[in-house]
Amino acid sequence: MNRRDFTKTALAAIPASTLLAKPNSKFGGVQIGAITYCFRSLPSSAPELLKYCTQLGISSVELMGDAAENFAGAPAMRGGGGRRQMTPEQQEAMKKAAEDRKKWRLSVSMDKYKELRKLYNDADVTIEIVKLSLPASFSDEEFDYTFNVAKTLGSHSVTMELPTDEKLTQRIGDFAAKHKIYAGYHNHTQVNAKSWDTALAQSKYNSVNLDIGHFTTAINGSPISFIKANAARISSFHLKDRKFQTEGGDNLPWGTGSTPIKDVLQLMKKEKYKWPANVELEYAIGEGTTVMAEMQKCLDFCKQALA
Repeated sequence: MNRRDFTKTALAAIPASTLLAKPNSKFGGVQIGAITYCFRSLPSSAPELLKYCTQLGISSVELMGDAAENFAGAPAMRGGGGRRQMTPEQQEAMKKAAEDRKKWRLSVSMDKYKELRKLYNDADVTIEIVKLSLPASFSDEEFDYTFNVAKTLGSHSVTMELPTDEKLTQRIGDFAAKHKIYAGYHNHTQVNAKSWDTALAQSKYNSVNLDIGHFTTAINGSPISFIKANAARISSFHLKDRKFQTEGGDNLPWGTGSTPIKDVLQLMKKEKYKWPANVELEYAIGEGTTVMAEMQKCLDFCKQALA
């Protein structure tokens, strides 16, 4: 077989839709993406996550840290007992696994992360954010490692849960400023409009990773005024639809809850906000549908809202 025939055969094996279009989930100037947590019920290696994104046309992701570290060769975390009481043997195994993970983090080359970035970028998908925790128990070297991973992946932000420890947000903010990578603090329903104030005052690199669904439930109201007031300090959104707490707080298919997703997206378009708005699929997937089908519905919702 000559080169021309080989090329024709290879191209014939690739779906036409893949050949015709690169992933592009920027609609009306607003960058829609996805946190790869959406695919948690599916095989979730970094290459598999990339496959789901390209199939859906998603061009921007918030990559879960486990997928990134596993790609780079991290030792497995074994010995967990979940929420159950752990035996002394399980506790010792967890301690040993944590020590092994720390040793690996402090010795690993960034070459595999460079490879991961290239893998995604070659498919026209950008790893804009990586989700990696920074607990108080981490050493300074582990803090440096975390921000170096984000930098190597081409990310502008590391996301994590919003700490309640002011000393920790100061420390994270200092390291974020050192590396010029934002620390985006994620909320559940424990917050109010003032919950980020201390962290934001501590460092210009401390920022808000606003989950608009959880926030709507937490305050029993629209997040619009908070977004307008804090636009200069928001680094990313998580998109989901939840009911107000007074209505039960349920996580629902988009368009059936209390969260004004369409209004938020239209505000992003009007004000030309540049941070990514990432789909987070958390409502129950019923019979007769799939994660991929529901993700497509969420993306279509965004596209129509921004038309």
